[in-house]
Amino acid sequence: MPLTHLIFLVFGIGLVWVSLKFKDDVYRLATAISGAIFIVWGFALTPLQFQLPIEALVLILVFPLCLRCLRE
Repeated sequence: MPLTHLIFLVFGIGLVWVSLKFKDDVYRLATAISGAIFIVWGFALTPLQFQLPIEALVLILVFPLCLRCLRE
């Protein structure tokens, strides 16, 4: 039970990686959406002490991108 979140996260990242290899758009989109659902599910199951640093890191990485969009 304690490693369930890691299983979902790894499986979701694997599905997203596999979706990049597909040539057909339908299969690519289906596997990418499935991978995203598994990633969100795995992230929701992670303990709070791991969620907060990951959220802070994502905000730090995405913030300059948002500022660039506002300037244009």
